[in-house]
Amino acid sequence: MVTRQDYNVDIRPTWCVGCGNFAILNMLKRVLPEVGLAPEDVILVTGIGQAAKTPDYMRINGFNGLHGRPLPVATGIKLANHDLKVIVEHGDGDGYGEGGNHFLHSIRRNIGLIDVIHNNHVYALTKGQFSPTSRFGLKTSTSPEGSRERPLNPLALALSQGATFVARSYSFSIEHMGKMLTAALAHRGYALLEIMQVCVTFNRAMSNDFYREHVYDIQEEGHDTGDRDAAMAKAYEF
Repeated sequence: MVTRQDYNVDIRPTWCVGCGNFAILNMLKRVLPEVGLAPEDVILVTGIGQAAKTPDYMRINGFNGLHGRPLPVATGIKLANHDLKVIVEHGDGDGYGEGGNHFLHSIRRNIGLIDVIHNNHVYALTKGQFSPTSRFGLKTSTSPEGSRERPLNPLALALSQGATFVARSYSFSIEHMGKMLTAALAHRGYALLEIMQVCVTFNRAMSNDFYREHVYDIQEEGHDTGDRDAAMAKAYEF
């Protein structure tokens, strides 16, 4: 029987105290054994960024690729070994910025990848530059007077391109995150799971208090997950 202990390693994460990555890491260690996956059944593929450190803190197969390039690497791995669960772990900069082209083509190919985007709305590893999902007006080291670019809407983009699984969760909604990852693991095809998270160092405007005011479970309000038009409307709420 697979347990959480099978995934543990004695390595201390270098993330800031309060970073949402801790919760995502713990969620992975909980869900993977719950669905019966042993470490040898899974590979985590990463690019560059704080999220890309995730496989360092688990006993699991891992491949650390170039910035923005984990999706083509993951595609090659999946095509070579159909039995592996291939999970991509990267941030909004890696996934939607440098890797934006691969994001689109992964949706189009619909190969069985689980694409987990840790979205903290900044480039956190490189000291907080604004990213494709940064809110308009966000002041960062590269936008001292506020970002003048409109943020990308990745969920709406994914839906418009025909993505067959699109979900969003929040790093401190532990149970909901687990349910979304479980569903993504069961999906046949490309699955996008975007996890909104805080960056306590470089994006304090979007704090836990901010998310508590804005986050809610759409399925508790009767949302039909098979209705693409309704999903698109929800994607534009945030």
